[in-house]
Amino acid sequence: QAQLVESGGGLVQAGGSLRLSCVASGRTFSNYGMGWFRQAPGKEREFVAAITWSSSRTYYSTSVKGRFTISRDNAKNTVYLQMNSLKPEDTAIYYCAASNRGSNIFLSTYPDRGAYDYWGQGTQVTVSS
Repeated sequence: QAQLVESGGGLVQAGGSLRLSCVASGRTFSNYGMGWFRQAPGKEREFVAAITWSSSRTYYSTSVKGRFTISRDNAKNTVYLQMNSLKPEDTAIYYCAASNRGSNIFLSTYPDRGAYDYWGQGTQVTVSS
């Protein structure tokens, strides 16, 4: 059974940093597009960042661009989200997701929740002011 497990969340002060990890198991995700989403209380789940299977392209929402960095290590079946200069508005549950739609399709669908086939349970990130 394919599974994604996030870790690395926690409580941090504004301006601080956290590094989230997402470990995939149950199948090889090296040819999957991967993404991070987040959901704050009372809000819809929103796109944060995505990376192609080869790491050749990365994408970010405007709210995190320049502060967050997505990367992956296919040998470890792991995707990372380095979050710097955190703000209170970054507080949310962060979810890792995997897309098996093919590279060309992923390039145009990466911000869409419906483009992802597998989801993790999420990890809480809380940024205090």
